[in-house]
Amino acid sequence: MFRVKEAELVSRAASVAEDILFPSADQVDRADAVPVSHLDALAAAGLYGLGGPSWAGGQDASLATYCNVIEILAGGCLSTTFVWLQHHGAVRAVAASGNERLRSCWLEPLCRGARRAGIALGGARGVSRGHPPGLAPARPGPPLLRARQVAGGYVLDGTAPWVTGWNRVDAIYTLARLPGERLVAALVPAKTDKQLLAERLSLVAVNASWTVELSFAGYFVPDSLVCSVFPQVDFLARDAEGLRPNGSLSLGVAARCCRLIGPSPLDAELARRRDHLDRADAGSMPAARAAASQFAFQSAGAAVAAAGSTGILTGRHPQRLAREALFLLVFGSRPAIKERLTELLSAVPG
Repeated sequence: MFRVKEAELVSRAASVAEDILFPSADQVDRADAVPVSHLDALAAAGLYGLGGPSWAGGQDASLATYCNVIEILAGGCLSTTFVWLQHHGAVRAVAASGNERLRSCWLEPLCRGARRAGIALGGARGVSRGHPPGLAPARPGPPLLRARQVAGGYVLDGTAPWVTGWNRVDAIYTLARLPGERLVAALVPAKTDKQLLAERLSLVAVNASWTVELSFAGYFVPDSLVCSVFPQVDFLARDAEGLRPNGSLSLGVAARCCRLIGPSPLDAELARRRDHLDRADAGSMPAARAAASQFAFQSAGAAVAAAGSTGILTGRHPQRLAREALFLLVFGSRPAIKERLTELLSAVPG
C-alpha cells in the first residue's frame, strides 16, 4: 500500500462516512453486529493503517489527521467507528515492539486491515504504589488481570472489562499486570476456549460493537505473541498523552447533530470545543474532554427538541444520537474527566 496524502485520507473518510456509514447508521444501531462490509470499506480506504509506519504499509498520519478522521467517521456511525478505533492501539504497539517475529507476521496485515485487532487494557489498570501526580489509574482497586512468567511465555488469570469488536477482530492487544508494577503486553487470538471466555455486555448505544468482558483462567500466551514488558508508570504516561483522540468521538456526534439542526449558535461552539481539545496539554485535557462530552450531550438534546415528537421514534437519527451522546459521557473517562463532567452537568444556570 502506498502512503496517501493526509488530505486524501480525510476525503476518503468523508466519503465512507456519508455514502456508507450514515445512511445505514440506524439499521446498524439495531443490528446484532457491525457489518463486516463497513469495516472492509474502511480498510479499502486505507484507514486501518492510519497511524502505522509507511515502511509497513501504514499512512504515518499526523495526530491532527487522525483526530479529524475519527470525528468524521463518528458522525457517520459511532458503532462502526468504535470498533475501528480500537485497532490503532494494536498497530502502534506492534510497530514499537522489539519482537521481530511478531512484527513480521502482524504489522503489515494490521496496517492493511487484512487482520483486525481490538484492545483489552482495563484489566491491568488499578492502584499503583508510585504513579506520578495526575496519572491516577482509571479504575480504583487492584488490577483485574494478572500475569506470571513461565517457560516459553506468560499465564494470564482474571478479567478484562470492556473489550470491543469481538467476532469482528482477529486478535486482542491485551495488558496484564506482572509482579513489581510491570505490565506484559501481548496479542491474544480472539477465540474462546476453556481458558478464555467472553461474556457479551448489553449497551444502551453502540451495542452492535459487540463489547464483551473477557475471563482468563490459566491462559497461556507464548513469547511469540508478546509485544513488550514495561513499567506500569510508562503505560500511565502514554495513557494520559492519548486522551485527545477519544474526544473526537464526542465532536463527531455533536457535528452530526449540528447538521441535523441546521445553522445555529452550536456551530461556533463546536469549533470552540474542537480548538479547546487541540490546544489542551496533559493538565488541561481532562477539562477539555469533559467539555466535549457535555457539548455532545447538549447538541443531541437540541437535535431531539428540533425534530419534535418524531425525534424519539425508533429508527430516527435524533434518538440514536442522544443515546450515543449518553454513552460518550462515560466512554474513555478518567477520574479527572468524570469529576469535571459531573460538575458541568450538575451546575444550575444562574
